[in-house]
Amino acid sequence: MKNLTDDNIRDLTERARAIRESIVEMLLVAGSGHTAGSLGMADMFVLMYVHVLRHKPSDPAWPARDRVILSNGHICPVLYATMAHSGYFPVKELLTLRKFGTRLQGHPHRLALPGIETSSGPLGSGLSQAVGMALAERMDRGRASDKYFYVFLGDGELDEGQVWEAAMQAGKEKLSNIIVIIDRNNIQIDGYIWDVMPLEPLFEKWESFNWQVQEVDGHNFEAMNDAIGRAQSAYGMPSVIIAHTIPGKGVKEFEKDFTWHGKPPNKEEATMALRELRSLGGKIEHE
Repeated sequence: MKNLTDDNIRDLTERARAIRESIVEMLLVAGSGHTAGSLGMADMFVLMYVHVLRHKPSDPAWPARDRVILSNGHICPVLYATMAHSGYFPVKELLTLRKFGTRLQGHPHRLALPGIETSSGPLGSGLSQAVGMALAERMDRGRASDKYFYVFLGDGELDEGQVWEAAMQAGKEKLSNIIVIIDRNNIQIDGYIWDVMPLEPLFEKWESFNWQVQEVDGHNFEAMNDAIGRAQSAYGMPSVIIAHTIPGKGVKEFEKDFTWHGKPPNKEEATMALRELRSLGGKIEHE
């Protein structure tokens, strides 16, 4: 994993700001969708698609590509926006989100859009899918694969028992090319995590399943990049990165408010949000 330069960080910051703008615009036009998690994960997704992933936007089915499995499929606006800004499809198509006949469905559909690896919507299945994919790759090659399977999970999604069954299997099989990234934003649709279903001690839970575990600021590009590099170097075990993020990041009126988990902005709110994002001009603070 290459280190990030100051120029890299400035570029990633500006790209993340542009992606947040696109998220607000597409949610406004759609009239439905998930705001908080999508804005909160913009930094992680832009780092992945610009600096980390082995992929080819011009050839989404390239066999040697890394795989991105978005298990918490409701934050697909950030995935779609990042893919569009990376060259998978025209940015203007983002405004078709959730429209009849669109390729950009409200939750990702593997057959609808090239570059989407798995369908998701019902929470809890993404890690199981990745375990199956990694095991199939091992069987096909007769040895460990050199491609990575990056699995994005929401922290509320960890209420699902299937996640822990898959974690146990991945640890048992020593699937070191699986890297889980948890959006640890402390909210879910019904409220704050600590009220709905507390998760702590989260670090120790994953460690007890024979995973390498790291915690990181999900808005610090250098810290995230270093954590992914360490995860890629893990020997004989899968890795999980607990990324602490701010839901609604970039729009102060949305930040840390669970009510923005599953609602879009109206015209007035979107105008305010876009004005705030554009005034930053690449100056979003990354703690």
